[in-house]
Amino acid sequence: MTIRTMTIEDYDGVYALWMTIKGFGIRSIDDSREGVERFLKRNPTTSVVAEENGVIVGGILCGHDGRRGCLYHVCVREDYRRHGIGRAMVVRAREELKKEQISKVSLIAFSVNDIGNAFWNTIGWTKRHDLNYYDFVLNEKNITAFNKG
Repeated sequence: MTIRTMTIEDYDGVYALWMTIKGFGIRSIDDSREGVERFLKRNPTTSVVAEENGVIVGGILCGHDGRRGCLYHVCVREDYRRHGIGRAMVVRAREELKKEQISKVSLIAFSVNDIGNAFWNTIGWTKRHDLNYYDFVLNEKNITAFNKG
């Protein structure tokens, strides 16, 4: 198993992985090849993939704004879960953020994502109860579709 920096050449494998995850939300623009390429150009070292025998079995889009890091689309193929791959990818992404002098990292997990929420609690992340999260849609064409798996 190799944990390495994600590149745009990984897109097809990462997208195929996303499509296997039940309940996974795919955004029509942000998660397109062009959207991910734009993200990776802005954050060239912080996103990671887990690869085994040339197949992407895990991935994290990770970026920052110069102040705070954020993890997006953290996933591991179902038959590879519970082997430390998710944890190893998170550690690698955090290390890359630290190299860029980022002091704090956050993520958003859907409240109905029981598997994901259990994972974050298990590896020591803190659920915030002291703030509210707000969105404002700038592009209504960027629609989220949830994979029914």
